[in-house]
Amino acid sequence: MRALGNVLITGGASGLGAATVAAVREQGGTPLVLDRAAPVSGDGGGGGVGEVDYELADLADTPAAENAVRALAERAGGLDAVFTAAGTDACGPLDKVPAKEWEQVVQVNLLGTAAVVRAALPYVERSGGTIVTCASTLGVRSVGDATAYCASKAGVVGFTRALAAETAGRIGVTMLVPGGMDTAFFDGRDEQYKPPPGAKLNRPEDVAQSVVHALRQPRGCEVREMVVCHSEEGSWP
Repeated sequence: MRALGNVLITGGASGLGAATVAAVREQGGTPLVLDRAAPVSGDGGGGGVGEVDYELADLADTPAAENAVRALAERAGGLDAVFTAAGTDACGPLDKVPAKEWEQVVQVNLLGTAAVVRAALPYVERSGGTIVTCASTLGVRSVGDATAYCASKAGVVGFTRALAAETAGRIGVTMLVPGGMDTAFFDGRDEQYKPPPGAKLNRPEDVAQSVVHALRQPRGCEVREMVVCHSEEGSWP
């Protein structure tokens, strides 16, 4: 198994991203966070002070996201891996969700993923490292009132598979397809769009271990795709 090294994690201030930050650190790696909010464990900011080096950026802003990736990579002396955990949603019928909110989901989930990978690629290629993207079970199985989310995550599926083909032999590329997790992702939604009482959800800490597993594979041995969900996940298969 390979050492983790420097691992850039988008959305690392909360949810699955924060759980992966902890898992990377526990396994001897150095997490680097890109998020709109500062990670709780960090007290420094863009200057790299604190337990976790981080940059603040909105993934809907492509230049800002790319600049943040480069800043983190340069301060750390390179990147060995990337995990694009950041994501957002806007629930409701297509004609009821404001266009700006609908497009924001696609900008963050799909275009933001592409922006981060694009900026990180030269560093990851130099280290022969690995990129793990975060799709969703709703990227392969669509439901109503989630057109933006389903479209964006289906886009991540296509993007990741094409990236794996394009970079084969140069870097590792893994697509994580998680089911529902017990995080704040569902907070703020109307009740009809929240998991029902008793819903079976994975702990983000457990899913994070799957990410670390993919990152630690020996060079040339690729975990191409991982579906990680509760055994009673409602959106899979």
